[in-house]
Amino acid sequence: MKKQKSEHPAAKGLKVTVTGIMVNLFLTTVKGLAGIYGNSYALIADAIESASDILNSLIVWAGLRIAMKAPDHDHPYGHGKAEPIATVLVSVFLMTGAVVVAVQSIKAMFAPHPTPSIFTLPVLVIVIVIKEALYRFLIKTGEEIKSSVIKADALHHRTDAISSAAAFIGILIAIIGGKGYENADKWAALFTAGIIAFNAVAIFIPAIAEVMDTALYGEIEEEVRKVALTIDGVIALDKCHVRKMGFEYFVDLHIIVNGELTVREGHSIAHRVKEALKRSNERIYDALIHVEPL
Repeated sequence: MKKQKSEHPAAKGLKVTVTGIMVNLFLTTVKGLAGIYGNSYALIADAIESASDILNSLIVWAGLRIAMKAPDHDHPYGHGKAEPIATVLVSVFLMTGAVVVAVQSIKAMFAPHPTPSIFTLPVLVIVIVIKEALYRFLIKTGEEIKSSVIKADALHHRTDAISSAAAFIGILIAIIGGKGYENADKWAALFTAGIIAFNAVAIFIPAIAEVMDTALYGEIEEEVRKVALTIDGVIALDKCHVRKMGFEYFVDLHIIVNGELTVREGHSIAHRVKEALKRSNERIYDALIHVEPL
């Protein structure tokens, strides 16, 4: 029976990204209206973050769509780089959003502002629950398909949950404290800006490493070496470099064989190593095998 081709990892990523966009559209509207009518700057800042998350998710969606494209004449290694590039763009937008929220929060501290309304609190509880659930859903998918951009999108939702929790605390303090504590929710918004900035950096570092073709070590390299050594004719291994290109891995491996073998025999061993590696892990798109004589 012919083996059924598995779904492209990006296709699964697209589905969860669309889910996130729809949820964020709903939450942006709810938080924005609650913030305006409930006199809460922290909730308005939270709504702004959710709105930026929609833009970020659209970038994620576009990056995944491009990454799914098959190799062509101009892109013989495929379009996988679109995924980490999208992640870098997302982190830049996140950092920009953090700066905007921080500046607006500081400005609001010096302007008269009424105490937030109590009805904003249950709204935030609902938001926190939904956002945390969405984070867990996306982070699980991101880990399954090894997608940096999906994990970055998941972090947005976790950030939103944390910022909503901060807004809840700030509003609660402002309500309980009364006069003199009106700025509590501005401080909560400022704290949110710090969380957003922290996550932007956490997302940016691994994404830029992938764009720069930083070599992967650890489990994937160990797997490559283990499989290669099972092939008859491979005496030992030398260099082994693995890099990630979107959803696929590209391997550069030096194998050591008997120096008395013919070129044809050495080539045959190298070919068997390559095919074994691709069979062992469907994520290994290609392997360049260099033969060295002992």
